[in-house]
Amino acid sequence: MSARIFQHPKNAMQSGKALLDQWILDFAPAEARKPDPLMGWSGSGDTQTQVQLKFASLAEAQAYAAKHGIAVTIHATPPRRLKLQSYADNFR
Repeated sequence: MSARIFQHPKNAMQSGKALLDQWILDFAPAEARKPDPLMGWSGSGDTQTQVQLKFASLAEAQAYAAKHGIAVTIHATPPRRLKLQSYADNFR
């Protein structure tokens, strides 16, 4: 079983910094999705893809994965770059 650990991304409609400090352990799909013959919806029998575990820190998420024998890949959060400009720059 494999999983990835990443930090919660900021929504495009979100201006605040709520929930950005959470780390999420997300399981990788174990089997491919296939279309249902009757309805045509895609699905699989793998229920682990529906599970997302949230942790307060990266160390807690790594400790959980090590305790349960889960192979993880860690996706680091890119640094935030602020574009500072003044209101007068809109008229240049």
